[in-house]
Amino acid sequence: MDVVTAVPTPRSEAAGSARTGRLSLAAALFCGALGAAVALLASRQQWSEGTATVAGGAFPLTARGSDVTGVPAALAVVGLAALVAVFAVRRAGRLAVAALLALSGAGIVTAALLGTSDSAALDEQAAKASGDTSATVDALSHTAWPYVAAVGGALLLVAGLLAVRYGRLWPAMSGRYERDGAAPRPRRRPAPAAPDRPEDLWKALDRGEDPTGA
Repeated sequence: MDVVTAVPTPRSEAAGSARTGRLSLAAALFCGALGAAVALLASRQQWSEGTATVAGGAFPLTARGSDVTGVPAALAVVGLAALVAVFAVRRAGRLAVAALLALSGAGIVTAALLGTSDSAALDEQAAKASGDTSATVDALSHTAWPYVAAVGGALLLVAGLLAVRYGRLWPAMSGRYERDGAAPRPRRRPAPAAPDRPEDLWKALDRGEDPTGA
């Protein structure tokens, strides 16, 4: 018994590519926007806390994410801009912007994880509070917000990788104004006025044309 193998038609392949493009685009937009928002939100929260010895007593100290490192917030803005810009460019430009989006996410993850053990911000506060430039923070501890920022960076990284892999299937901002790459049609010039119709003569004069056709 012969086995008949179905051969995919160009139309079915095009439909599959279009569906893949729509799904990857939706996933990248969701991950990118959510990741940037999470990273920005986390950078404004308390990342670490500790105490400084002031006049024989313990003085509480806290530091926000922006005090520890400004990298996550800055790269979140860069990633969000790259997510928008990826639709304004094509081919090699789109690939470069997608790579920038992915690198922004990776940078946020790295900076956030390094911030989980950073004490420089609290050490500076301890030196100011005690008046001793060599003073350091005591009982240093960190909250979960650096890890939340890392999650936001990971989402941006996923958006960038999706753009690198499937960006060629996504539409561009100017795509709806083009017609399959065809050149714009030339404007048709109005027909010369008929000399035996006075209304056509007046219309030709209004347009600045010579109604006699000379």
